[in-house]
Amino acid sequence: MASLGLEAEQEPLLGDRTPGSREWDILETEDHYKSRWRSIRILYLTMFLSSVGFSIVIMSIWPYLQKIDQTADASFLGWVIASFSLGQMVASPVFGLWSNYRPRKEPLIISLSISVAANCLYAYVHVPASHNKYYMLVARGLVGFGAGNVAVIRSYIAGATSLQERTSSMANTSACQALGFILGPVFQTCFALIGEKGVTWDTIKLQINMYTAPVLLGAFLGVLNIILILILLREHHVDDSGRQCKNVNFEEASTDEVQVLQGNIDQVAVVATNIVFFVILFIFALFETIVTPLTMDMYAWTREQAVLYDGIILAALGVEALIIFMGIKLLSKKIGERAILLGGFIVVWVGFFILLPWGNHFPKIQWEDLHNTSIPNTTFGEIIITLWKSPKEDHNEGPTGCPIGQAWCFYTPMIHLAQFLTSAVLIGIGYPSCNVMSYTLYSKILGPKPQGVYMGWLTASGSAARILGPVFISQVYTSWGPRWAFSLVCGIVMLTIILLGVVYRRLVAFSVRHGRIQE
Repeated sequence: MASLGLEAEQEPLLGDRTPGSREWDILETEDHYKSRWRSIRILYLTMFLSSVGFSIVIMSIWPYLQKIDQTADASFLGWVIASFSLGQMVASPVFGLWSNYRPRKEPLIISLSISVAANCLYAYVHVPASHNKYYMLVARGLVGFGAGNVAVIRSYIAGATSLQERTSSMANTSACQALGFILGPVFQTCFALIGEKGVTWDTIKLQINMYTAPVLLGAFLGVLNIILILILLREHHVDDSGRQCKNVNFEEASTDEVQVLQGNIDQVAVVATNIVFFVILFIFALFETIVTPLTMDMYAWTREQAVLYDGIILAALGVEALIIFMGIKLLSKKIGERAILLGGFIVVWVGFFILLPWGNHFPKIQWEDLHNTSIPNTTFGEIIITLWKSPKEDHNEGPTGCPIGQAWCFYTPMIHLAQFLTSAVLIGIGYPSCNVMSYTLYSKILGPKPQGVYMGWLTASGSAARILGPVFISQVYTSWGPRWAFSLVCGIVMLTIILLGVVYRRLVAFSVRHGRIQE
């Protein structure tokens, strides 16, 4: 059994198979093969658009929130960002259960329609006379509810691919997700050129500016996605060997279909993988959340500068993630999926350890017409920002720097720009490695049975991480500063590494564990 597990995790990552090349007793027709992969690729696109919907506004939420509602603070920012994941956490098991018993088109189209409507609501949160921050909270929550279709996407892809195709398909899904995280900030950066004022369509009270243009694009892409699903998506389900299986979602019956193999799922491995997935989403969510406040505090960036520069940084991390996916293709053949997962967490731990503040330089304090000469004003980070600043910078945005209300600003050393960028690169290496390996292993552990509910719970665990991550980091960062915040993150990652060591031998495919297939 140990040799079977080793062979399972040394399976090549990418490389689609062609019809007629499989050594199965029931061959797949060319038409079925084309239809199956056409449907899978439509869901790649859906995953891409889902990640774009999240990342396209992530860098502008904070400055937009400050603009529309002066009562909003950094703590409320955490709740706004977390509301997306709260909606997704609630919707994922529901959509997953729905997809187990009904055609997958139904939950996909309903969820996308909700996302389109929510994006339109976000474009109008500036209109009410008061409580604007709560309208933004509701809009992001509904966008997240629509993003619950990720559970349907993952369960469909897991059920429509053989064991040998699974890792490749899941890696492609992650690549599409990463591409969404690349282009989302890129779109936001391009829309930043419109400026905060933009143009106004008075007839329908619509402002098109750097904050609303991205969500309007998201709404348009959502409508396009719905049309493609209606026209091209078909239901497919195969077992771990690639043979067609009977499924309630099938639109046409076939005499060649076989029954799904029976067997017990390793629930310990299932629970452990959910925990691992929770942690990797938790740490990346908190990193995304804190990037803008951290850089505004440490480097005295204005709102527009933060949107532009942080958007560039996250876009670069997205490109890095795509490179990592290609590297995993080669690495997985040599060391296996479990080793990559464990190594990814170690790299993430190193990244957050480097992010800990050190030195004798302190951030600029945010106050006007008063300067404390005991706080150095010529740090490396400030020199770089001086070079980046535009001579036409808008000086009406208010004071910049670390807010005087955060007591830690006076005694916590600043995080140097080179230090921050090095940490971001390492986290950008570890996160995509852990992300794709965790839910690839999860889908293999579950086997050929319908995975909608299980994938719903996995997505819900990731959504819970996206809820707690922003809330955790915004509260700890505001109250105690980056030293405590990132030290606690290092502790969480270390505990996860220990957990992986304990369950390492149990993370094998369902069919391999039961001796029904040898890869």
